[in-house]
Amino acid sequence: MIKNIDYWDLDRFAQDIVNGKQLTDGNIRELLSLTEEEDIQKLHYVARKVRDHFFGNKVFLYSFVYFSTYCKNNCAFCYYNKCNDIQRYRLDMEEIRNICRALKNESIHMVDLTMGEDPYFHNDPDKFVDIVRTVKDEMELPIMISPGVMDDRTLSKLRENGADFLALYQETHDRELYQKLRVGQSFEERMHARQFAKNIGYCVEDGILTGVGNDIDSTIKSLRGMQKNKPDMVRVMTFVPQEGTPLEEVNQESSFSELKIISILRLMFPDRLIPASLDLEGIDGMVHRLNAGANVVTSIIPSDSSLEGVVNYDRELEERDRDPKSVVKRLRTMGMEPASQADFNRIIGKSTGKPVEMPVVAI
Repeated sequence: MIKNIDYWDLDRFAQDIVNGKQLTDGNIRELLSLTEEEDIQKLHYVARKVRDHFFGNKVFLYSFVYFSTYCKNNCAFCYYNKCNDIQRYRLDMEEIRNICRALKNESIHMVDLTMGEDPYFHNDPDKFVDIVRTVKDEMELPIMISPGVMDDRTLSKLRENGADFLALYQETHDRELYQKLRVGQSFEERMHARQFAKNIGYCVEDGILTGVGNDIDSTIKSLRGMQKNKPDMVRVMTFVPQEGTPLEEVNQESSFSELKIISILRLMFPDRLIPASLDLEGIDGMVHRLNAGANVVTSIIPSDSSLEGVVNYDRELEERDRDPKSVVKRLRTMGMEPASQADFNRIIGKSTGKPVEMPVVAI
């Protein structure tokens, strides 16, 4: 599919994807098996051509507010699992407002409110509703919530009070691997929460991990599993072993597989949002992920922030370099620009509750 073809054929391949061509499992297997740098660059090239058809040079930026690092779960991969003996925090409303004020009037399209499955909020979800309402009033932007699995009633109430997007990663759609990663948690409940949210007007995000024992067959199962719920945003992240967790001794993979999967996601979900997270390798890593076909930058934080993140490669660094101005500056060196807020609002269907297609930019 990619090997031994010239760039004219790659352009035709990109056009085929734009015209609705679907990858077979055999196609995906071949792309996941690529090892030669030249072949992988061809894959990234096709992914960029497809992305640019739908989005041009525009990129969407999400700020990140990890407001509670408490969690009731014992995920084997997560630094914040309940058994890990670490310092934790739970921000109060004024601290959250201060973060919003620091981000206001920056080139941010959406605020991502993230927490572990903190019993403080899960047992009294109105406290979380208050945060969503406050941030919505403060920022006047779309709100993404990343609260773990919440019941139907709570998801409905959050939607009524300003939540636009639900991020709820399955991590894997391989059920055997899921039980090893999300210890003691229901595969079906997680799937149900995403589907219910989509049914009541949320945009939804699904995501997978790579480097956690997923072989090619397992990865294909996850990619196909993501397709079933027709998510509005899809992501992949490289597993980073975390101190104090059951998987801390696992050898960390490079981002090699993640970058290939980002490109494959672009071919499978050509007009959807695909993030490049700053949480793994900062702005330099952002560049590689955008070059693989991503069109969103996530985990943007204020310049002086000590907020935690999912991985926090820069937890001990004095200069974290994940603020909006630094991100936009690097984007412009790549010939890319933040999209308009109107473009983003059309994507998430802010006025209708349904996703709206972007204007097409010709290849």
